[in-house]
Amino acid sequence: MYHPARMETPPKILLVEDDPALALGLVDTLEFEGYAVVHASEGQAAVALALSEHPDCIILDLMLPDMNGYEVCTRVRRTDTAVPILMLTARSQEGDKVRGLGVGADDYVTKPFSVAELVARVKALLRRATRGTSEQPILIGGAEVDPIAQTMRGPDGQEEQLSFHEVELLKLLWSRHPQPVERDEILGRVWDASGSSTRTVDNVIVKLRKKLEPVPDKPRHILTVYGVGYKLVP
Repeated sequence: MYHPARMETPPKILLVEDDPALALGLVDTLEFEGYAVVHASEGQAAVALALSEHPDCIILDLMLPDMNGYEVCTRVRRTDTAVPILMLTARSQEGDKVRGLGVGADDYVTKPFSVAELVARVKALLRRATRGTSEQPILIGGAEVDPIAQTMRGPDGQEEQLSFHEVELLKLLWSRHPQPVERDEILGRVWDASGSSTRTVDNVIVKLRKKLEPVPDKPRHILTVYGVGYKLVP
């Protein structure tokens, strides 16, 4: 599990990239920016390092020699739902981006990319991951969401882990209820307008409804405001 307290020391980045020249350049750049960098060139090694090194952020190439980045992300998310993951790939199709975000990636950068942009996105992910530690629980229906632990306890007492974006989206809707929030604003504030489409928002809403709504197809708490976005009815 990701622990913000580690940010008192230089943040540790796990770079998963099989191109030696690109990896060397990124390691040099990230270390110049003050980060500690651990490098893996294969997926199996990346999963092992994610578990042993407890990085503060993972930069994950999609195309790897032994397994793709989707599988690496899925395996990491089984044990760590909070560490920020930035996917790095030559693919640019929207479907690939949606799939990457769907398995737990937090952001997506397409090659060729600006190194300055990559560093800026890493900083944004780390900043978002270490926001405040005194946030109050969010009560929705009979469920209680803990923004710090990123968990939801249902009316039956069962606890379920939430993703970073699920929690951030709920926090935004909660802060604005009963007013609706536009999809574009959700993208800008939850995903830092990182080039994702509004389908990304819709996909996370679907996941939240399955976890929070008694009947997900007939939501009572996370409502669609057609032509606008979504609103929360606690």
